[in-house]
Amino acid sequence: MDSDGLCRLYSGHTDAVFCLAWSPDGHLIASGSRDGTVQVWEAATGSIKHSFYRQHTCILSVAWSPDSHYLASGATDGSVYIWQAESGNVQTRYHGHTRFVRSVSWSPDGRLIASGGDYGDNTLQIWEAYSGRTLAIQRTQQRIFSAPWSPDGTVIASASFDQRVELWQAPEEQGALQHLYSYRQHHGPVYAVAWSPDSTTIASAGQEAQVHIWQRTNGNDLYIYSQHQQAIKTLAWSPDGRHIASAGNDTTLHVWCAQTGERTAILTDTHRDIHRTWIR
Repeated sequence: MDSDGLCRLYSGHTDAVFCLAWSPDGHLIASGSRDGTVQVWEAATGSIKHSFYRQHTCILSVAWSPDSHYLASGATDGSVYIWQAESGNVQTRYHGHTRFVRSVSWSPDGRLIASGGDYGDNTLQIWEAYSGRTLAIQRTQQRIFSAPWSPDGTVIASASFDQRVELWQAPEEQGALQHLYSYRQHHGPVYAVAWSPDSTTIASAGQEAQVHIWQRTNGNDLYIYSQHQQAIKTLAWSPDGRHIASAGNDTTLHVWCAQTGERTAILTDTHRDIHRTWIR
C-alpha cells in the first residue's frame, strides 16, 4: 500500500473503463471498456486471467452470477453476452436490445438477467441467463441507467433519465412486468440505484448530486445525503448493510453510515470519474 492508500493498480485496457464488478467469492474483478474488451483480473495479484474481446463495440456493463462461474456483459451494439469465467467461452448471446445496454444484473438464484437499455432502446428486459429466452420486455419513455435485482429476488428497481426510480415485480414466467411503485423525489436524471442487503431500503442518486435513502414499501425518505458537489454515478452498500459508498463526477468517493448519513471516509482525486463496488 502506498502513501495514498492505493493497494494495487490494475492495468490492461487501452481506452476508458466504464464498468467493473467483484465476483461474489471475492477472488476476481471484471472490467469493461471502450476498447471492446472485458478483462477478468485476479484480485490478489492484479494479473489478467481472461480477456474477452468484442470487436467494434464498447462494453458498458458487467455483472457476475451469484456463484461466480459466469459473467454477463452489455455493450453499445445492443448485445448481452454470458461468458464462462473459467474458460472464457460464450454461454449465451442475447440480442433483445436494439442499442446501448447500460445495465445488467442477475437474479439472486442465478436463473434470470435484467438488462436495461439506453440511447434509443429504453427497455427493461428480463430473460433466462442460459437459454436467452425472453420473459418480459417493459418499454419506457426514457433511458434506463441501472436495473438491480433486490437481494430477496422479488423486485427489480430501474433508474432512468426521467428522474424516477420504478419498482417492478420480478416475473416467474413469460408476461408483462407488474409495476409496483414510482419514486419521484429526484430533480434530475437518476444514474444509480442500490438495494440494502435486507431488501427493505433503497439508495438512489444522480445528476442533482444527492443520495436519497428511502423505504421500499412506501417510498418514504429516511434521509438525503448531500455531501457531493457534482453528479453521482455509482452506489454500493457494504455487505453487512452498515455503510454506503457513493462516487461520481466530483472525483471523490464517500463512505458513510447507512443509518445516520454521517460520513466516515472520503477519497479525493482518485479518478476523473469513478465507478466502484464493495468486495463481498
